[in-house]
Amino acid sequence: MKQQANFLPFYLGLLALVCVFCVHAEDPYRNFNWVVTYGQISPLGTPQRGILINGQFPGPTIECETNDNVIVNVVNKLDEPFLITWNGIKQRKTSWQDGVLGTNCPIPPGGQWTYHMQVKDQIGTFSYFASLGMHRAVGAFGGFNIQARPVIFVPYLKPVAEFNILVSDWWKSDHKTLRQRLDSGKALPKPAGLLINGSPRATSFTGRAGQRYLFRVSNVALTTSVNFRIQGHTLQLVEVEGAHTLHESYESIDLHVGQSASFLVTLHSPAKGYYIVASTRFTKPVLTATGILHYAGSTAKPSLPLPIAPTYQIHWSMKQARTIRWNLTANAARPNPQGAFHYGTIPITRTVVLANSKANIGGKLRYAVNKVSHVNPATPLKLADYFNIPGVFKLNSIKPTPPAGPAVLSPSVIGFTLHDFVEIVFQNNENSVQSWHLDGYDFWSVGFGGGQWNSTLRKKFYNLNDATTRYTVQVYPKSWSSILVSMDNKGMWNLRSANWARQYLGQQLYARVWNDEKSLFTEYDIPQNALRCGKAK
Repeated sequence: MKQQANFLPFYLGLLALVCVFCVHAEDPYRNFNWVVTYGQISPLGTPQRGILINGQFPGPTIECETNDNVIVNVVNKLDEPFLITWNGIKQRKTSWQDGVLGTNCPIPPGGQWTYHMQVKDQIGTFSYFASLGMHRAVGAFGGFNIQARPVIFVPYLKPVAEFNILVSDWWKSDHKTLRQRLDSGKALPKPAGLLINGSPRATSFTGRAGQRYLFRVSNVALTTSVNFRIQGHTLQLVEVEGAHTLHESYESIDLHVGQSASFLVTLHSPAKGYYIVASTRFTKPVLTATGILHYAGSTAKPSLPLPIAPTYQIHWSMKQARTIRWNLTANAARPNPQGAFHYGTIPITRTVVLANSKANIGGKLRYAVNKVSHVNPATPLKLADYFNIPGVFKLNSIKPTPPAGPAVLSPSVIGFTLHDFVEIVFQNNENSVQSWHLDGYDFWSVGFGGGQWNSTLRKKFYNLNDATTRYTVQVYPKSWSSILVSMDNKGMWNLRSANWARQYLGQQLYARVWNDEKSLFTEYDIPQNALRCGKAK
């Protein structure tokens, strides 16, 4: 006993030393206070009511670093409930912070709520936007950039500066008018214009000849695929939605709804101004927005014509999409190479085929997935699941393959076992491009093809070596797209159409990723500040 007592000071000192290191090793905090208000804006020359964050349209950009703790206090000064979702931020072990109606009670008018997020093991180009109703049609969106830690090698030459570009489609109508139109059973009208950073032609950037710049480009549109290009310059792709890619060069590139990418651009042309161009894809008429890339020291304006956009060809876009490939030897957020995870060798534990469709239910336009048109119950699905509240949703209310019969209205929830390695096939039998986003995850976009998917197509069309990871995937008309995803993030996660009108009218579902072990190693407890609503009050 005396010998043990002699060692006690040593053990206490060691414990204190460990605690000191723990405190100093805590990842940094970045705190933001956002006040959400209405304000008059005129993106297309017509004054209208917009939604501003701290008086800004678009909203402020979040700049942070891998593993930072990002704390965002949102004060809602609108006349209706409000939420923000964080497009591509994984919210490891805490779907409580996801900011959609399946996980969160809305922030009431006059209220506030604080998001606590850690951008664990992530780098890259992301975005955020309002997730209720049609709020994001009039603002409340912005960029979210995650830099690599200084100790992590970045697999491209360092740019002298970064430029953020948000491309959005735009309507001259109020968000309540658009929502009422959808609620009445009518389709969303075509957008009136296209914007770059909130303007159809006023955005500009200035750089120095011979220098290299990183352009972070996000398609935050509600409905529209876009093509992005810079007059007289080549886009060298280096990152797609948090993954380093092979350095392919493009004259122009398609970005579908919800997608983001980063490009290195070297200013090697004669010193003057050059048009930055975004134009809609697969639409009639084609909408175009322009900005200007100025060379420092030159007053020469850009000259017409604008650089030519691709023609109305799905095949061109699909072929280009197949050239976007993972950089297997590059680091991402961690020191180990991305390619160290050999996704193509992992046995698939489950295949799910999801078919989108247009439906008429009760005389109104709806959209469905596997014949279920999702409706949000008054009690968020995550709260109902956590508190075992009956009568809110039925697990596996959506089938894993497209069934026969008419579409129905229901909360749509499919169950997965934690650590399943899942193949999800998006089957698009409609004539428009679809775009699908999965919260809480990234995934390998392994294949695209025309017609109906079947298992024999894996050998011919799947890239099981260097398909890039991403969080949003496009599905071409009368075609299919396949992804592989490791279900390693426990929680309730929104899988939705990135086309916001389709999402609003039911083209979404929730993936319940679960095991019966209650442990902070797999999922954090409900936050102390969680809002309560519905049956969870």
